[in-house]
Amino acid sequence: MPPDRSQRRALALVAPFFRRHWLRLTLGLVALLGVDFLQLLIPRVIKLAVDALGKGAATRQSLLGQGGLVIVLALGIAALRFAWRSLVLVFSRHLETGLRQRLLGHVLTLDRAFFQHQTTGEIMALSGNDLNAVQMACGMGLVAATDAVVMTLAALACMAYISPRLTVVAVLPMPLLVLSTGRLSARLHHRFKRVQEQFSRLTEFARSGLAAIRLVKSCTQETAQARHFDRLGQAYIRDNMRVAMLQGTIFPLSRLVGNLSLLLVLYGGGRLTVTGAITVGDFVAFSTYLYMLTWPMMAMGWVTTLFQRGLTSLARLNEVLTASPILTEPQERTPLPAPLDRLALRSLSFTYPGRDTAVLHDLSVEFRVGLTGIVGPTGSGKSTLCQLLARLYPVADDTLFAGGVDANRLGIGALRDQIAYVPQEVTLFSDTIAANISMGRPEARREEIEAVARAVAMDREIAAMPGGFATRIGEKGTRLSGGQRQRLALARALILDRPVLILDDTLAGVDQETEQRIINAIRPYLTNRICIIASHRLAPLADADEILVLDHGRLAARGPHARLLEENDFYTTIYRHQTAAGRDAQEEG
Repeated sequence: MPPDRSQRRALALVAPFFRRHWLRLTLGLVALLGVDFLQLLIPRVIKLAVDALGKGAATRQSLLGQGGLVIVLALGIAALRFAWRSLVLVFSRHLETGLRQRLLGHVLTLDRAFFQHQTTGEIMALSGNDLNAVQMACGMGLVAATDAVVMTLAALACMAYISPRLTVVAVLPMPLLVLSTGRLSARLHHRFKRVQEQFSRLTEFARSGLAAIRLVKSCTQETAQARHFDRLGQAYIRDNMRVAMLQGTIFPLSRLVGNLSLLLVLYGGGRLTVTGAITVGDFVAFSTYLYMLTWPMMAMGWVTTLFQRGLTSLARLNEVLTASPILTEPQERTPLPAPLDRLALRSLSFTYPGRDTAVLHDLSVEFRVGLTGIVGPTGSGKSTLCQLLARLYPVADDTLFAGGVDANRLGIGALRDQIAYVPQEVTLFSDTIAANISMGRPEARREEIEAVARAVAMDREIAAMPGGFATRIGEKGTRLSGGQRQRLALARALILDRPVLILDDTLAGVDQETEQRIINAIRPYLTNRICIIASHRLAPLADADEILVLDHGRLAARGPHARLLEENDFYTTIYRHQTAAGRDAQEEG
């Protein structure tokens, strides 16, 4: 089955690798052709020996010479076979590595909109199972296809040289194989695609289950998780069995056609030998060539499977590699103002991609050097505003300004380099505490790491750990509490020493007193910086230069804490409610 349009576009992914490694591939295929040529010589040597035996002209010396020639040819075949394996199969590994690097590099350029519909398990399946299928198709698949074509043509030519009529008889069943393989390969493509998709679901379920293992155990869902995983595994087996049924049809069909050809040759060739039309040596050589032709016919089913798997996986890879971020670089970049002393919003409204309802409505705010708090109930738009300021989503022209310049005219990376952003969902790596803190600045000195740890009130807790700053915290920081993870993420932002610091409810995992102490401790880091803290709590932001109150995506009020308490009923109500709740909690304690 010829590749469809999407598969042809996907083939463009591997074309550069073939151009780059053309010399390696050429030498490898030449070595492969050398193997085929030497294999074709062996039946000729056998024919000469058999004919000499039939005529009584064979001698001990001649037979030893012909046997020695077969051994020499076999050694040559072994050497050339090692050569093409070293060249072609190594090329396929280079291709696999290059595609994996390109996949990772491209995924890193994509933004949040992509990851909202693409799971981590899917990416893992692409970088593992699918890339392996592409590697097999461009390695052993390429070799087997070339070998099958060359051996088929060469064997047919040698057979035709011996007896054209017998060759026609031998190839009579072959059209059956061609037609059947074409029909089966079309169905194989769709079934293998289902297998890959099911493998992605299986991988994602296993990944998410292990990542949330503490939640699974706390809810006593181990049995339910195991049953669900078993159901996914059974579905994966069923899909693989459907693929295996087609593969199991192609291989026996190839062997059946080969055996039919052999049966016809035994009948027709035997008669020709009896009548003297061909010699016994010719019949033996012809049978040997037919046996050589059987391998390409059998390999055709295997090659078809490899290529269909490879094309399917390549098309799946192409879907990701052709995905583009919705936040794009400007064609002409304006230099970033230095120093960056203000961020401004002008009539900014925002709707998430793919949704109809706006989250932010007509916001006009300017953030200057100092501490600005953002408060409001859940769903008021605090996190969305922080993400827009951190340039994680696109905004309309002339709505977001950095240093007085439209953000859409500035390079995305250049602007992000000026911002230290800590989201609500903290991300930590399975590494040491020191490595997690210095992730953005690997060259940071130990004194700097210790200083930011003190600023977030975590120095004593780290000192109490067995390895101190060298303590490994496990996957996603499983060895730390929620508050410790948040403070570690805050320390990582502080050590970046950037002009803009955005904290999106970063300290929600600590108590109000600790939050207040941390905010006071990081004050020295806020000198000559724009600091924006979004929080559900009002009390820790009482000393902020300005507080913005959001309600359903709109700016409900703004000003310092004292003035808002006097003038804004909405702010006052929230403050009194939180103060009363905190007092009740202390009394219960």
